[in-house]
Amino acid sequence: MAVTTEQRLFTPLKDITQERTISHQCGMTMNDSVEARCIAEIMEQRPGIKVTYLPAMIRVDGEGKIVFDMAEISEALGREMTPHIFEISTATHYGRMVMIDENTVILFGNMDEALQYE
Repeated sequence: MAVTTEQRLFTPLKDITQERTISHQCGMTMNDSVEARCIAEIMEQRPGIKVTYLPAMIRVDGEGKIVFDMAEISEALGREMTPHIFEISTATHYGRMVMIDENTVILFGNMDEALQYE
């Protein structure tokens, strides 16, 4: 079966152009798991957040910042989610990840905004 341009997940390198602009995008990739699916289901309900399900991973992407509320995740998961367990669920991320308190993790795409937590 031939793959059309609309079906491609990744852009071929020859089609990528480099722009000299600052992106305020941020996001993370999680290994597919019960915890990751729970986080993804919560996040895909938020405006401006794109969730992509891949065969063994789940991506969560956004603009500016993405706020993860551990209490909300814990309630949906049915057991406690701490920032430390949350970080273990995260295979990789881009942007600046900051643990604000024991209930909130924010992933910043705007580095200037993240500086207030340094």
